[in-house]
Amino acid sequence: MTRSLRPRLGRRSGHLLGAYGLLALAALLFLAFSLALPGTFPTLDNISEILSNQSIPALLALSAMIPIVTGNFDLSIGYGLGLAHVMTMHLVADEAWPWPLACLVVILGGAVIGVVNGVLVEFARINSFIATLGTGSILYALTGRLTNGARIVPGPQGLPAAFTDLYDSRFLGLPVSACYVLALTAVLWLLLERLPLGRYLYVIGANPRAAELVGIPVRRYVVLAFAGSGLVVGAAGVLLAAQQRIGNPSVGLDYLLPAFVGALLGSTAIRPGRPNAPGTLVAVVVLAIGLAGIGQLGAQFWVTPLFNGATLLLAVGMAGYAARRQLRGRRTNPPRARHDAVRAVS
Repeated sequence: MTRSLRPRLGRRSGHLLGAYGLLALAALLFLAFSLALPGTFPTLDNISEILSNQSIPALLALSAMIPIVTGNFDLSIGYGLGLAHVMTMHLVADEAWPWPLACLVVILGGAVIGVVNGVLVEFARINSFIATLGTGSILYALTGRLTNGARIVPGPQGLPAAFTDLYDSRFLGLPVSACYVLALTAVLWLLLERLPLGRYLYVIGANPRAAELVGIPVRRYVVLAFAGSGLVVGAAGVLLAAQQRIGNPSVGLDYLLPAFVGALLGSTAIRPGRPNAPGTLVAVVVLAIGLAGIGQLGAQFWVTPLFNGATLLLAVGMAGYAARRQLRGRRTNPPRARHDAVRAVS
């Protein structure tokens, strides 16, 4: 009795550590920096600033996560963010469009770019790395063509206050930008974990050939995943324009690496072995606390890319380990796996 109980307890503790270890790490990091910087780090102002500053990286990480669910990568998100950002500024500041119309056009344009990426990957059969890197380069060229390599600066009247309030205002005591992140996380959790759409996308990511054999229209859902990613990128570009209030043609590239760090590291938390929205949010929180802490400790400028790069390597390694562990679990229990596959299309 005791011998049979120990393996179950070990598996249970291992599952809890894998699912919530990253969340515990976030708490430990916050505690450590609070002890090191008791006068500045654990304050409400600092927490509010962290939430506000990391809202756009969080949105981009969630955007990157969506194609990863299907086994694809969208390397154009950083370039798309830059184009959406300067396009919003161009339409609002230079062309004097009503800001709601400008925002709508940019967000829908992001979805169109996502559709193009999906078509190149699924119908032209181009590897997602190459396809999205190519479209990203084109987007960067369009950004340069639109701005002539210079910043877009509003006139003396500035930007409409209602537009900048998209980023500056607060809701229920939180920065409204953080509320956008929480809302998007909830929507993606619902779509991926509670609706048939999510089951289809996960089956495609696990085995596209098997998904086709059971009747899932793989091409349609992969294109839809890329479109959803582009839609979020467009919204993040609008929010970035409201935050910075000038058009910087190269700003999007700074967000590419942190986005993939968050998305890949998030696949090791909450639902280890599979990309998921709550895990991505937890990963972004870990990165936000770490970057804010080392910044307040007076770290050199090169520490930030070092932190991001090292965390990316760690995230890829942990994600691979979690995926292999999940695969071994499926092999030891094939009837359950078959049941899940049948349920995915029911």
